[in-house]
Amino acid sequence: MKNCYIYFSLVVLVCMLSMKVSSVNGNEKQTVSNKTNVSEIPRLQKKGQATQLIVDNQPFLILGGELHNSSTSGFEYMRPIWKRMSEAGLNTVLAAVSWEQIEPVEGQFDFALVDSMVLGARKENLKLILLWFGSWKNGRSTYVPEWVKKNQEKFPLAVGENGKKLIILSTFSKEACDADTRAFTALMKHIREIDGKEHTVIMVQVENEMGILWTKRDFSDVANTAFNGMVPSGLMNYFRENKETLHPGVLEVWQKNGSKTKGTWEEVLGKGKLFENWKDLSYLPEELFMAWNYAVYVGKIAAAGKAEYPLPMFINAHVKQPGNKGDVPGCYPSGGPTPQVIDVWRAAAPAIDFLSPDIYNIDEFRYECDQYVLSGNPLFIPETTKGSAGAARAFFTFGKYHAMGYSPFGIDGLDSGINKDEVADFKDAYLTINQLVPLIDNYQGTSNMTGLLVDEKNYRDTVNLGGFQIIGSLVKSSNNIRPDNNNSTLITDERHAGGALVICTAPGEYIIAGRGIRFDFSSTTKGANQNTSFLYIEEGSFKNGKWEPLRRLNGDEFKVILSPHKSMIYKTAVYTY
Repeated sequence: MKNCYIYFSLVVLVCMLSMKVSSVNGNEKQTVSNKTNVSEIPRLQKKGQATQLIVDNQPFLILGGELHNSSTSGFEYMRPIWKRMSEAGLNTVLAAVSWEQIEPVEGQFDFALVDSMVLGARKENLKLILLWFGSWKNGRSTYVPEWVKKNQEKFPLAVGENGKKLIILSTFSKEACDADTRAFTALMKHIREIDGKEHTVIMVQVENEMGILWTKRDFSDVANTAFNGMVPSGLMNYFRENKETLHPGVLEVWQKNGSKTKGTWEEVLGKGKLFENWKDLSYLPEELFMAWNYAVYVGKIAAAGKAEYPLPMFINAHVKQPGNKGDVPGCYPSGGPTPQVIDVWRAAAPAIDFLSPDIYNIDEFRYECDQYVLSGNPLFIPETTKGSAGAARAFFTFGKYHAMGYSPFGIDGLDSGINKDEVADFKDAYLTINQLVPLIDNYQGTSNMTGLLVDEKNYRDTVNLGGFQIIGSLVKSSNNIRPDNNNSTLITDERHAGGALVICTAPGEYIIAGRGIRFDFSSTTKGANQNTSFLYIEEGSFKNGKWEPLRRLNGDEFKVILSPHKSMIYKTAVYTY
């Protein structure tokens, strides 16, 4: 305990000296000597069909990792972790800020832990994406302060179909929304004051995997009245004005019910049904109803926060997946930012910049990504699996979807220590991707960059680019062993996968980076009896944006094969004969 107080004192002293602020706790006001230039605040910017994150007026590709939920709840616990994250090849850490810890007493704010996070990341030259664990985290309301939990009359809970209360704040509670808004606004004001110049914090996630669990919608009296009432005109207007870009499944249901622009939820969308196929939209009226109410609640919080400091803000989702743990609303958080409700969120919460998927359903990785880029939603994956296959999917994600960022969850390990193999895989991948950042920035939003993904269920992937068909096939390790200098370690990854990012620099000329995948090429000329071969193959690296070949491959090595254990970069050209 003594060490903790010593460390806190040092944190406050450093804040005062290095950031020129007076950092104090409680109700005392914090002041700064500089005004934030709005044009320099991290922001989103369109480039062709892609969306880039701009930090200090330069495109910034998030090579991230998310900490475990409780890691940032203690000064001493986090002290060694910041350096470990920097050494792991990350440029960005996703870290939680808990409402219960910054406002333990109503109206009294303590930002000491937030200060330590900003300083810890800044010391290691890392950027931060703050995860606001406010009213909801993984659907539940366990991160709200004790004074909220104990006063259910003022801050009512949602009710299940069986009439029992749930450990979930009601979206219909104005008092809860107002309290969350005040806390989040205070946090954003504090971030502006301590970081408005340095830009260590580059984005904010508002809440975490929100949505109602164990029931398809809230069945409290106020919720029942709202569900049986009229669909809000704001949503109906949005449907009418954006008909061409509505989610295809929602559009189909709306049109089947007469494309009404006025009526109750069931009059407009029909009666909710349970479907056997997990990709079908079970209980759609109930899910869209909950999405509207979550979006109104969270949209107010985000808008107030942006009024203090307009950083980019997003929300994340526990996505639909096969099986009884995630195939219908209520098994996954109903009303949360899943793809089928993206239009509802856009209508009710314009302060939210984009929606993001947490993807652990690796068998449907491509499907989930495809769903989230519908109608121009930019792709950022704040949570996914670690390991060799997770690292391979990072190359695919940046190439295929021109994503602004990628982040495996639990990158800091548990109390027993960090998983060195899993971190090594991502360090290797991120150091390789980092070499390509100037090229990625240049080709984002164009048709000359793509990605390929193969795994044990889909051994082959193809794409046409640069005048040739590119064929990727899975390269599997024999006997599941990872070479490790003087010894070998067992690969514990969830499944073999290979992934690559491909940039076409000229017709028939390519930069290929990734792991666990083999490349072949064929002609796309119809009816031509042509063979295809390589003009040359070089293995190498980029240093300061300049290609430096390590070796030129020919003879037995005249092939493009990316090792499943090591990220590689090839430069090659192909021709026909």
